[in-house]
Amino acid sequence: MVVYAGGFLAPVFAGLIIAYLLDGAVRYLSPPLPRGPAVGIVFVGFMLTFIVILFGLLPFLYNQISQFVLVIPQFLSRGEAVLMELPQKYPEVFSSAQVQQWLDGARSDLTRFGQTLLGALLGSAGNALTAIIYLILVPTLVFFFLLDKPLILNWIGRQLPADRDLANEVWVNVNRQIGNYIRGKLWEIVIVWGTTYAVFSWLGLDFAMLLAVLVGLSVIVPYIGAAVVTVPVLIVAWLQWGWSDDFVLVTIAYLIIQALDGNLLVPLLFSGVVKMHPIAIIIAVLFFGGLWGLLGVLFAIPLATLVQAVIIAWPRRNQAERSP
Repeated sequence: MVVYAGGFLAPVFAGLIIAYLLDGAVRYLSPPLPRGPAVGIVFVGFMLTFIVILFGLLPFLYNQISQFVLVIPQFLSRGEAVLMELPQKYPEVFSSAQVQQWLDGARSDLTRFGQTLLGALLGSAGNALTAIIYLILVPTLVFFFLLDKPLILNWIGRQLPADRDLANEVWVNVNRQIGNYIRGKLWEIVIVWGTTYAVFSWLGLDFAMLLAVLVGLSVIVPYIGAAVVTVPVLIVAWLQWGWSDDFVLVTIAYLIIQALDGNLLVPLLFSGVVKMHPIAIIIAVLFFGGLWGLLGVLFAIPLATLVQAVIIAWPRRNQAERSP
């Protein structure tokens, strides 16, 4: 359903996901406050954050992406100069024809990437009407999903079979694990993004905001995301400074951020949440990514949590039914 109806039901799915993320804050406020005022407070906070992102972060990020597209030819020229020196320094390893083939491929790929990125930026500007509709529909859906959650869950429960003890047990476990995981990931993204931007800006690295956003989003895919985003960070630093002390300083700072994220921040945010072995996480990312592409990669951990909950609950339920 998500695959086939995702195009025209995208605002509904977006509103549902955001409401699910905000429901933890509503439940935190609900015991001292009625649900209505608690929803109102959380929704106002969400709208203020949304406005800051929409009118503060996105224009800044848009400008950096546009500037990055414009300097791609400069990056390519500097890269060409360095690569052309390889046959002279290491003739037994690199040949001029081989280096030229690399340059032709890189030039074609970067040109195609720049055209695609610029076309996407211009295309998004042309879909202003769709964007306005989304900006109205999604917050409205978020508000009503939060406010009428008990009514919606009661209606769904009436449509399901009465004998659903196993499904209820799996849902309770998955809901707790996934909710804590997603909220923890959001905090991890914000902290890593903010720290990276502050460090890169202080060091004077070009495109600090764009790179910081990439580093922050890379934590969504454990292990693989950090390895992939390291490449653009080091390339931009090297093209800006070459083999210099500044390049080494940026590299060390970036590695320290990754180390603190993996060894300090993640244990603090995810203590007791989604206890899966790293091998299981990597297999889940590869498996669901192979099935559904980028969406599978993004939702690999929640889907793996669902599978884990079913595997744990099924034998325990069967054992309970056999017990006298």
